[in-house]
Amino acid sequence: MNASHSPGPLPPDVEARPARLTVGVVGAGRVGPALAAALRMAGHRPVAASGVSDASRRRAAALLPDVPLVEPAEVLARADLVLLTVPDDALPDLVTGLAGTGAVRPGQLLVHTSGRYGTGVLAPALRAGALPLALHPAMTFTGTSVDVQRLAGCSFGVTAPQELRMAAEALVIEMGGEPEWIEESARPLYHAGLAIGANHLVTLVAQSMELLRASGVAEPGRMLGPLLGAALDNALRSGDAALTGPVARGDAGTVAAHLAELRAHAPEMAASYLAMARATADRALAGGLLKAEFAEALLGVLADGTGGTGGTDGTGGPGAAGGGDRGER
Repeated sequence: MNASHSPGPLPPDVEARPARLTVGVVGAGRVGPALAAALRMAGHRPVAASGVSDASRRRAAALLPDVPLVEPAEVLARADLVLLTVPDDALPDLVTGLAGTGAVRPGQLLVHTSGRYGTGVLAPALRAGALPLALHPAMTFTGTSVDVQRLAGCSFGVTAPQELRMAAEALVIEMGGEPEWIEESARPLYHAGLAIGANHLVTLVAQSMELLRASGVAEPGRMLGPLLGAALDNALRSGDAALTGPVARGDAGTVAAHLAELRAHAPEMAASYLAMARATADRALAGGLLKAEFAEALLGVLADGTGGTGGTDGTGGPGAAGGGDRGER
């Protein structure tokens, strides 16, 4: 953190925090009410929330019953700890606006849950005397009570001034989570890693289900569940060594056939297939899984990107005659 943004001397009670705090939520989306409900289970007291949409109001009513919905400035007026749970792009203007109107109180714990930002985005509130914390739960949220249960064992990316680190980590532990310290400068990279793993996974699974359904599979989810569960477990345990399938084996003809089918039946998916296949090939080559004698034909198909056979006979691609020793899937 920039020295000019140091929080300065701490209030006398901050070392003992988290004591029992009044909690407010600005932005009753999927995340804020769940975190406030978890803090309530730890003995803290949610006292106010703000929400604009009907869905936000329903979530607040379900997860924070009897907690009044008020304007954001009033949330800050009532709460010792305020959760700013708004979209990333809205966070800087929100903080600037709240600080500019005098809503921020000295000694108030101001917590945002953005993965992208550290505490620098809270600088306007810090200048008004707030105690800035960035606590990002590495979890996908549904906006229902199941989210509170999923916080048990959930990792949180924690960034805070050094003097507030213990208080930040204690709050995470009280919510049932596991604190993971992230340096301010590493927040965008950390968030990119999570987005690739979680957000893109949803897109890939949805595309896979669409293709299976189009091929005649009545219940794609039932087919994919065991397969993807095993693939995820293997990947978490073994990393690139868990790679299987036609790209890792160098089955150029199969990959060409996939691309041809995608061009014909789901052209919007061809680009993502190519991008992931190229990335997979690079990792398989680097890890020694993709043998050099099979890589050339495969990389030719991926570089061409047309889904044509690239000179293959459609039965296994270039090198198929000499590829009989691959025989392992």
